[in-house]
Amino acid sequence: MSTTEVSPARPAAASGGGPAPARRPRTFEQANRRLKWAMLTPALLFVGLMIVFPLVYTVDLSLTDAFGAVNAGKGYVGLQNFADALGDTRRFWPAARRTLVFTVGAVILETVLGLALAMLMRKPFRGMRWVRTVLIIPLLTTPVAIGILWLLILDPTNGIANHLLAGIGLPRQEFLGSVGQSLPTLMLIDVWQWTPMMTLLLLAGLTTLPEEPEEAARVDGANGWQRFRHIVLPMLGPTLATALVLRAVDALKTFDILYATKGAGGGSDFEVETLNVYAYGLTFDYQEYGLAAAVLVLFTLFIIGVVVLLRRRGGRKTA
Repeated sequence: MSTTEVSPARPAAASGGGPAPARRPRTFEQANRRLKWAMLTPALLFVGLMIVFPLVYTVDLSLTDAFGAVNAGKGYVGLQNFADALGDTRRFWPAARRTLVFTVGAVILETVLGLALAMLMRKPFRGMRWVRTVLIIPLLTTPVAIGILWLLILDPTNGIANHLLAGIGLPRQEFLGSVGQSLPTLMLIDVWQWTPMMTLLLLAGLTTLPEEPEEAARVDGANGWQRFRHIVLPMLGPTLATALVLRAVDALKTFDILYATKGAGGGSDFEVETLNVYAYGLTFDYQEYGLAAAVLVLFTLFIIGVVVLLRRRGGRKTA
């Protein structure tokens, strides 16, 4: 008695009905996706580690009484460092006020001047390439070098600034040598350095705006100010909001030029001591690591709050 073998059923596509569905592309796509994640994972882990570890370590340090040598023992004191910092009306709160004044004053001036320069450079003109080249020179110079340069220019005795003032009949100024003039002077130096960046950002935004709405307003009889206020400025809103956030965050973190011009403590009377300079002094001059870490945590929260506020206001204006 013979046994009849039943062959396994073949796919319908193999019986000649039509081409079999291709599975290689799907397999290739999955392999490609896995390869991309395999290539990206080391970089993501490295970046995450470099961001997360300092933050976690700083928060952990802010909860201790770390003082003196780095390898000295430390005990956890909870939120005591935060209470001490927030209760310090002699150094912390004046430093916070100077940080805010410096940032608001510098960013407003940089935005106004940057927008004005961007509007002037919106249309091509003869020598525009040279103007742009000169404009970015301050951005190519390091803040420390800029600080030393302006120290020489604004020197009360031998600086060229006072020679120019005397030449036009104005009294000599102390500039960075004066307690009252130091912070406004440093704000103007910051404006000199970073206005070109605001100009380039806003100029890039202006070049992407459509010309039809402005042309239609010109035909309807709107003057230049009306076209700028009611058409150009609203369309430029998203770019302006982004530029404001970027520049405000950078200005809040300003340290190099302050330390290069006024030294430790922001001057003899702490006249330009911002939160950055204050935290640096606590760490390297007084070795109060726990308190310095608490100040940095508060400073980080302050920066996050400013960014959120600016983004919300920018969102309302562009809505």
